[in-house]
Order: sequence, then C-alpha cells, then structure tokens
Amino acid sequence: MNLPNKLTLLRIVLIPVFVVFFSLNYVKAALAVFIMASVTDWADGFIARKMGLVTNFGKIMDPLADKVLVLSAFICLVPDERVAPWMAVVIIARELVIGSFRTIAASKGIVIAAGISGKVKTVLQMIAAVLLMLGDFWIAKKIAAPVLWVAVAATAYSGLEYIYKNREILRSGN
Repeated sequence: MNLPNKLTLLRIVLIPVFVVFFSLNYVKAALAVFIMASVTDWADGFIARKMGLVTNFGKIMDPLADKVLVLSAFICLVPDERVAPWMAVVIIARELVIGSFRTIAASKGIVIAAGISGKVKTVLQMIAAVLLMLGDFWIAKKIAAPVLWVAVAATAYSGLEYIYKNREILRSGN
C-alpha cells in the first residue's frame, strides 16, 4: 500500500477519535484531531499527484474518508447549535446522493475522481467546521457563519454540477 493510501486510512482511523473527543466535550482535542485529519486530505492528494501514485483505491476511499470526516463534524456541531439542522441536512443529503451516484458508477466499472467544485466544497466545509469549533476564539466568531453559508452553497452547487456532468452514466445501460 502506498503512502497516499496510508494517509487516507489514517484519516479514517482519526474520525472516531474526533467523534469521541467531541462527544466528551474535549473540543480542543477534537479540533486538533480534525485538523490533523484534514491535513492528511491535502497531503495524500498532493503526494499521489506529485509522485504518480494515484490509485483507484485512492479515487474511491479519499472522497469517502472526506465525506465521513465532514459529516461527523457537522453532525457533532448540530446539538451544540453551532450549525443549523437544515444546513447539516443539505450537506448530508448531498453526500448521500453523490455517494449513491458513485456506487452506481462503480457498479458499471467507472471510477469518477472528485472534481474541482467538490474539492473546493470539501475545503470550505473543513474550514467552516474548524471555525465553528474555535467558537469565540480570535476572529472565528465573526467569520464562521459567512464561511458556513458559503460552504453550504458550494455543497449544493457541487452536487448539482456532479450530477449534471455525469448524468450519462446514470442513463447508460453499461
């Protein structure tokens, strides 16, 4: 197994650690784990592209790990009233729909790599989650809500774009 794939697996292992820390109200520890997991997202993609280590495993598991990490964060943030439930629903719905779409494509032997809007969406979601976990610290309180709104809009846009660009896969009988 190559290094980028190991980093993806590390991100997956860190997700329950994040959830446990957040659930126990160790928000700073949860934040540190979330940031570490988010950095592995950047690192695995960077290394895979630079070293020519892109694999089908990475194309499937990297976006899946991102989704689980981000969904875990937003689900944790709703009970604390840091995220409106409807915003979490938009994010969750997009990920479920696109996840189902990827499964259909995979059943047809097609692996669809994440597009630019999906990557931007993920970065915005991760930044929003970090800012929301920071709470009243520094400037986070002032910019968390606008960043969250942009992240939710980017989430909806990227989902619609993904379906539109890949609609033929759903239509094809292959």
